[in-house]
Amino acid sequence: MASKTGLLYLVLVLRVFTLLFLAASIVVLATDKVHLDHDTKIYFTDVLAYRYVMAVAVIGLFYTLIQLPFAIYFVAKEKRWIQHGCLPEFDFYGDLVISFLLATGVGVGFGFTIDAKRALKGIFADAEQSADLNFDSRILDNYASKSYESLDRAMIATGMLLCGFVTMAITSIITSFRKTSNQGEG
Repeated sequence: MASKTGLLYLVLVLRVFTLLFLAASIVVLATDKVHLDHDTKIYFTDVLAYRYVMAVAVIGLFYTLIQLPFAIYFVAKEKRWIQHGCLPEFDFYGDLVISFLLATGVGVGFGFTIDAKRALKGIFADAEQSADLNFDSRILDNYASKSYESLDRAMIATGMLLCGFVTMAITSIITSFRKTSNQGEG
């Protein structure tokens, strides 16, 4: 029985960490904006890949918020809130779907950010080499600095999403063990 209780606590802790990681990812990405000059402002919503990362994080967050009261009740009472065999199935398949969804968000976020950094390095290097003598290189350096800072924030947000994916994937593995060993009891 101690092992079962330990797994219940572990699932609850993992769900809380998933919630925290996804919330952090959302906050960091939502606050990622670049003001290059008075007229040019770039927000995360201007980049389709980051909108996808945000959507995935929000979906994962809502799923985790839905699961949290059930996990708390399960730990407190050591029985399901709803005594029906479909809840373990929902936990198992829901955790799997959300895990895979979070994984796609991680891939999109890291993939775009790495490619964008590589492309910007080339663009800024070419602009610096081709600039005429009257060009103020401080403007270009300012644009480069702000662009890289924004991409670094997006990388941090995606890293938080990765942590959320890992905790959700571990939860998924545990719920698969519980599903197969208890067949609806836990």
